Amino acid sequence: MQKPSPLGRRALLGGTAAIGLPFAAPFSPALAAFPDHDVRLLVGFSAGGAVDLVARLVTDPLRAALGQNVVVENRPGASGLIAAEAAAKAPPDGHTLYVVAMSAYVVLPQLPGQPMPINMERDLVPVGNVAGVLNALVVSPKSQFRSVPDLIAYAKANPEKLTYASTGNGTSQHLAGELFARQAGIKMTHVPYRGGSNAIVDIAAGRVDMMLGNFPEFIGQIRDGGLRLLAFGGTAASPLFPGTPLIRDTLPGFEVTSWIGLAGPAAMPPASVAAWDAALAKVTADPEFRRRVTENGMEVLGGDGAAFRATIATDRQRWGDVIRGAAIRAE
Repeated sequence: MQKPSPLGRRALLGGTAAIGLPFAAPFSPALAAFPDHDVRLLVGFSAGGAVDLVARLVTDPLRAALGQNVVVENRPGASGLIAAEAAAKAPPDGHTLYVVAMSAYVVLPQLPGQPMPINMERDLVPVGNVAGVLNALVVSPKSQFRSVPDLIAYAKANPEKLTYASTGNGTSQHLAGELFARQAGIKMTHVPYRGGSNAIVDIAAGRVDMMLGNFPEFIGQIRDGGLRLLAFGGTAASPLFPGTPLIRDTLPGFEVTSWIGLAGPAAMPPASVAAWDAALAKVTADPEFRRRVTENGMEVLGGDGAAFRATIATDRQRWGDVIRGAAIRAE
């Protein structure tokens, strides 16, 4: 749904360059009947983004847990929906899964005017959550704003003067901005871009006031002084920048985390789903996997299919309310 900036992409690719992870988790006899050949993970975005990164980080530990080769296939296009359709129509034997982003599963189906090749709820079964992409609020290093209260005070005194960037209508940045405005009781002006790189350039230059976006895309610029990090949008700061304030310190209950999980064809047998649950539990508990995820600006979430379904239901309601309240439509 979004394209990371060139700098952000390099940062993410830096994390994937050393993915030969030394996992040594033993193969469990409980998984002996499944799988019996290569497993495919379908990614709906090009290499270098957060969804692709999670798929590649999870590959080696899954090989150890499942006892079979795990192959990542990138099928970019339509904000991840091309890969979703391919996964839904794959043989339901558990050997083909979709690496699903929250945007594709929860947001796109609720956007008026958004073509949907499949019904996400009917045609895919949630298998398990894997990781969450941290949300971060950034401004120009030259900005007058040094805190979330600064932004809110300015916006209240100057309705619609505060501008925020996104990578397009209905993207996670757009929805995060609308949620921020809604909870703060302010009016901001949305400035959509066709890609993350141009948006970040204009934020850094001060042509747009702020952006609520995916933290991994900002890490390089924050470290280099090209962006000022004001706050994180989740329930905790990243260990990469400990002590950074949270938006919820000012707006209680504010939370934006773009999760990335696994889903399979709806007709997958329960035994295959259970095998995946067991494998993912091993992967998400592994200290080395957790370290790799954290150093790339994300957090390990985990959770079996039932917990994942509950997360999906909660986020579907929350983001649906934002979409309807702000009258957001697909581009």
